[in-house]
Amino acid sequence: MQLDLFREIIVDNFAGGGGASTGIEMATGLSVDIAINHDPAAIAMHKANHPDTEHYCESVWDVDPVKAVKGRKVGLAWFSPDCKHFSKAKGGKPVDKNIRGLAWIAVKWAIAVKPRVIMLENVEEFKTWGPLNENGYPDESQKGKTFQSFVKSLEALGYEVQFKELRACDYGAPTIRKRFFMIARCDGKPIVWPKPTHGDPNSLGVQAGKLKPWRTSSEIIDWSIGTPSIFDRKKPLADNTMRRIARGIQKFVIQDPDPFILSDKTAAAFLTQYYTETNPDEVRGQSLKEPIYTIPTANRFGLVTAFIAQHYKTSTGHRLDKPLNAITTVNKASLVSAFLLKYYGSDIGQKLKEPLHTITTRDRFGLVTLHGQNYQIMDIGMRMLQPNELYPAQGFPPNYIIDRDSTGKPYPKTEQVARVGNSVPPPFAEALVRANLPEYCVKHNRYKSAVNN
Repeated sequence: MQLDLFREIIVDNFAGGGGASTGIEMATGLSVDIAINHDPAAIAMHKANHPDTEHYCESVWDVDPVKAVKGRKVGLAWFSPDCKHFSKAKGGKPVDKNIRGLAWIAVKWAIAVKPRVIMLENVEEFKTWGPLNENGYPDESQKGKTFQSFVKSLEALGYEVQFKELRACDYGAPTIRKRFFMIARCDGKPIVWPKPTHGDPNSLGVQAGKLKPWRTSSEIIDWSIGTPSIFDRKKPLADNTMRRIARGIQKFVIQDPDPFILSDKTAAAFLTQYYTETNPDEVRGQSLKEPIYTIPTANRFGLVTAFIAQHYKTSTGHRLDKPLNAITTVNKASLVSAFLLKYYGSDIGQKLKEPLHTITTRDRFGLVTLHGQNYQIMDIGMRMLQPNELYPAQGFPPNYIIDRDSTGKPYPKTEQVARVGNSVPPPFAEALVRANLPEYCVKHNRYKSAVNN
């Protein structure tokens, strides 16, 4: 492809699987010109979706900006340095000094080729960047000192610098993911923060029609994938998993006056989350009526469905220490009842070695009341969310290639999940580019724009 020496180019450092690059293309209609990442698996996904991009599969420190741009001016340089050594999700492990220093690559590019606009994305804790103590942990007495030096370095090079925290759900992605963004520009034009396009459905802005309601996690679920019963598994689910499911059913189905109902499947549904917790009775889940929580690099979301049927007071149970009677919906409902009693700990329960009492109350046996009609939970299903659900949840377009690389080689599911967890939600990048580089932007392109969702 012949180089256009008169057009400004766009560079995506730490390109990963292509979240920022895709958002930029949503805005501009063009693939980024250069993408840099040290991970071959990430570059493989990026190449599949951005074949016109020049790819560098090496450390950002090993790429010479002057040689890479080949005399072209840089209109936008995007940076998403590794954030796990700043994130509150990291826990108490010592940090890696080299990884914490990756953001300095933005200053290297500013010195070498002076991008007109620099955008940097990271976790909220990035502002606390400071020196480490002798044990490799952040020095609390100098919190934020390195961050301040980083900002001053860009300012000394002639950049105006601003930073702000944004939520992806406010810009059309069905995830609440919150991130720190820095914009630096040296062309004298003002820095513009994009106005939210979406909001809380109960907010005045949405009710007045000025904002669209947040997109919800229910939108991204592939309902054609079944949810196998938690009671019929060859390998029983872990005790903590069962407890999470029971607590979620109590909160998001039984006690919710308006649970999320799949009318065609006669089921109530919610998401449960898999994280190490200090309190096993804590409810780790969410309703499908809200944006999905932040997606990590390992699959942590399970879809739970509580299948319901109209409740009849004649339903009775059986002893759990005896062989099952003929398998009927009543018997399955009795198993559900015992399961709920065991794991969400009703104060008015009973011993599991006794015959189950007549199913009568919501608190005791999990009745769901919908518009005045009682329904009984007959079975419970659960499965993990799949990559083809997680990518739309992050705001990727439906035609984004996630299951194979640029040569057609299958891309492992674990790598697919890792890429989405590390990715920038594309609507973030789209909104920021549209606000600050309108001269680059188009209305229509091969990816559906988040602003139209």
